[in-house]
Amino acid sequence: MAYLGLFLTAFVAATLLPAQSETVLAGMVVSGYTPWRLVLVASVGNVLGSTVNWWLGREAVRFSHHRFFPVKPAALARARAWYGRFGRWTLLLSWLPIVGDPLTLAAGVMRERLRVFLPMVSVAKTARYLVLAIVVMRYA
Repeated sequence: MAYLGLFLTAFVAATLLPAQSETVLAGMVVSGYTPWRLVLVASVGNVLGSTVNWWLGREAVRFSHHRFFPVKPAALARARAWYGRFGRWTLLLSWLPIVGDPLTLAAGVMRERLRVFLPMVSVAKTARYLVLAIVVMRYA
Protein backbone atom coordinates (compact mmCIF):
# COMPACT_ATOMS: atom_id res chain seq x y z
CA MET A 1 0.00 0.00 0.00
CA ALA A 2 2.91 2.36 0.76
CA TYR A 3 4.34 1.81 -2.72
CA LEU A 4 0.96 2.68 -4.24
CA GLY A 5 0.94 5.90 -2.22
CA LEU A 6 4.40 6.77 -3.54
CA PHE A 7 3.31 5.94 -7.10
CA LEU A 8 0.24 8.18 -6.85
CA THR A 9 2.18 11.02 -5.25
CA ALA A 10 4.85 10.82 -7.96
CA PHE A 11 2.16 10.70 -10.65
CA VAL A 12 0.37 13.78 -9.31
CA ALA A 13 3.68 15.59 -8.74
CA ALA A 14 4.47 15.27 -12.46
CA THR A 15 1.25 16.97 -13.47
CA LEU A 16 0.61 20.66 -12.99
CA LEU A 17 -0.95 19.89 -9.60
CA PRO A 18 1.16 20.49 -6.50
CA ALA A 19 2.63 17.44 -4.75
CA GLN A 20 5.95 16.51 -3.16
CA SER A 21 7.00 13.02 -4.16
CA GLU A 22 10.61 13.65 -3.09
CA THR A 23 9.63 13.98 0.57
CA VAL A 24 7.57 10.80 0.39
CA LEU A 25 10.44 8.89 -1.21
CA ALA A 26 12.96 10.25 1.31
CA GLY A 27 10.71 9.33 4.21
CA MET A 28 10.28 5.82 2.87
CA VAL A 29 14.03 5.38 2.38
CA VAL A 30 14.60 6.45 5.99
CA SER A 31 11.84 4.06 7.11
CA GLY A 32 13.71 1.12 5.62
CA TYR A 33 11.89 0.43 2.34
CA THR A 34 14.00 -1.01 -0.47
CA PRO A 35 15.58 2.00 -2.23
CA TRP A 36 15.74 0.53 -5.73
CA ARG A 37 12.04 -0.36 -5.57
CA LEU A 38 11.22 3.14 -4.39
CA VAL A 39 13.21 4.67 -7.25
CA LEU A 40 11.46 2.39 -9.74
CA VAL A 41 7.94 3.05 -8.43
CA ALA A 42 8.46 6.82 -8.15
CA SER A 43 10.06 7.00 -11.60
CA VAL A 44 7.28 5.06 -13.31
CA GLY A 45 4.60 7.18 -11.61
CA ASN A 46 6.38 10.43 -12.42
CA VAL A 47 7.01 9.51 -16.07
CA LEU A 48 3.37 8.49 -16.50
CA GLY A 49 2.26 11.80 -14.98
CA SER A 50 4.57 13.64 -17.38
CA THR A 51 3.07 11.65 -20.23
CA VAL A 52 -0.36 12.93 -19.21
CA ASN A 53 1.04 16.48 -19.48
CA TRP A 54 2.43 15.64 -22.92
CA TRP A 55 -0.93 14.30 -24.04
CA LEU A 56 -2.79 17.33 -22.65
CA GLY A 57 -0.42 19.60 -24.58
CA ARG A 58 -1.03 17.69 -27.80
CA GLU A 59 -4.78 17.92 -27.32
CA ALA A 60 -4.82 21.55 -26.16
CA VAL A 61 -3.11 22.81 -29.30
CA ARG A 62 -6.22 21.80 -31.26
CA PHE A 63 -7.91 24.82 -29.69
CA SER A 64 -5.17 27.30 -30.59
CA HIS A 65 -7.38 29.08 -33.11
CA HIS A 66 -10.02 29.85 -30.45
CA ARG A 67 -10.20 33.19 -28.65
CA PHE A 68 -9.97 31.60 -25.23
CA PHE A 69 -6.68 29.80 -25.98
CA PRO A 70 -4.16 31.29 -23.52
CA VAL A 71 -1.29 31.65 -26.01
CA LYS A 72 -1.46 34.10 -28.91
CA PRO A 73 -0.54 32.79 -32.39
CA ALA A 74 2.64 34.90 -32.56
CA ALA A 75 3.83 33.63 -29.19
CA LEU A 76 3.06 30.05 -30.24
CA ALA A 77 5.09 30.56 -33.44
CA ARG A 78 8.05 31.89 -31.39
CA ALA A 79 7.76 28.96 -29.00
CA ARG A 80 7.76 26.52 -31.92
CA ALA A 81 10.90 28.11 -33.33
CA TRP A 82 12.60 27.98 -29.91
CA TYR A 83 11.50 24.39 -29.38
CA GLY A 84 12.76 23.43 -32.82
CA ARG A 85 16.19 24.65 -31.78
CA PHE A 86 16.43 23.56 -28.13
CA GLY A 87 13.22 21.77 -27.28
CA ARG A 88 13.81 18.07 -27.06
CA TRP A 89 17.00 18.58 -25.04
CA THR A 90 15.10 20.65 -22.50
CA LEU A 91 13.24 17.47 -21.58
CA LEU A 92 16.39 16.45 -19.72
CA LEU A 93 15.47 19.31 -17.36
CA SER A 94 12.00 17.90 -16.73
CA TRP A 95 13.15 16.85 -13.25
CA LEU A 96 13.45 20.48 -12.14
CA PRO A 97 10.88 21.92 -9.76
CA ILE A 98 8.49 24.55 -11.16
CA VAL A 99 9.75 24.51 -14.80
CA GLY A 100 9.95 20.75 -15.38
CA ASP A 101 6.24 20.03 -15.57
CA PRO A 102 5.46 22.85 -18.01
CA LEU A 103 8.31 21.58 -20.22
CA THR A 104 6.52 18.26 -20.59
CA LEU A 105 3.28 20.06 -21.45
CA ALA A 106 5.14 22.21 -23.99
CA ALA A 107 6.61 19.08 -25.58
CA GLY A 108 3.07 17.92 -26.29
CA VAL A 109 2.04 21.30 -27.67
CA MET A 110 5.11 21.24 -29.90
CA ARG A 111 4.15 17.76 -31.12
CA GLU A 112 7.26 16.01 -29.84
CA ARG A 113 7.13 12.33 -30.73
CA LEU A 114 6.40 9.98 -27.83
CA ARG A 115 9.36 7.79 -28.79
CA VAL A 116 11.65 10.79 -28.18
CA PHE A 117 9.74 12.14 -25.18
CA LEU A 118 9.62 8.95 -23.10
CA PRO A 119 13.32 8.06 -23.01
CA MET A 120 14.44 11.62 -22.30
CA VAL A 121 11.91 12.19 -19.53
CA SER A 122 12.57 8.72 -18.11
CA VAL A 123 16.30 9.42 -17.83
CA ALA A 124 15.71 12.80 -16.17
CA LYS A 125 13.07 11.64 -13.70
CA THR A 126 14.85 8.42 -12.75
CA ALA A 127 18.17 10.21 -12.25
CA ARG A 128 16.51 12.67 -9.86
CA TYR A 129 15.01 9.91 -7.70
CA LEU A 130 18.20 7.86 -7.82
CA VAL A 131 20.34 10.79 -6.65
CA LEU A 132 17.81 11.60 -3.94
CA ALA A 133 17.75 8.01 -2.66
CA ILE A 134 21.55 7.85 -2.61
CA VAL A 135 21.83 11.14 -0.72
CA VAL A 136 19.20 10.11 1.82
CA MET A 137 20.83 6.69 2.37
CA ARG A 138 24.22 8.32 2.85
CA TYR A 139 23.22 11.14 5.17
CA ALA A 140 20.11 9.92 6.99
